Amino acid sequence: MSLIALTLAVALQAAPDPAEAEIAAVLDRLNAASTAADGPAYFALFTPDARFIGTDATERWSMAEFRAFAEPFFARGRGWTYTPHDRVITVAPIECRCIAWFDEELDNAGYGQTRGSGVLRLTADGWKIEQYVLSFAVPNERSAAVVEAIRDAE
Repeated sequence: MSLIALTLAVALQAAPDPAEAEIAAVLDRLNAASTAADGPAYFALFTPDARFIGTDATERWSMAEFRAFAEPFFARGRGWTYTPHDRVITVAPIECRCIAWFDEELDNAGYGQTRGSGVLRLTADGWKIEQYVLSFAVPNERSAAVVEAIRDAE
């Protein structure tokens, strides 16, 4: 392989995936909208039949249920701020390139380190979140105490 061909091959491998960049932008807009307590912008990023799975075991919400929970906070100008880092986006290796999933670490003033993960679908209106899961990252050495606390609460 010539030096030019090798350089081109390396450059093509390193080129960012446009779909991944679009998905990252959706997730960044989600965090910006929640921080700004902008309900219309926030909920516009989800599919109508999306699910939001929160940190509490009871929080497996349809969009209508999640909107009913969140809109009173947004109406008072209170959102939530999660600062993402270490994000990984995977576009499904299928012909349509229309399904993707992600996981990311999130920092929050109240909860500390959390994790967001989910699924997005490419729609006629661009990438939309189909499912979002927010979870606590529990260090393995503390998991027994967390499990015990949960059992005690039940």
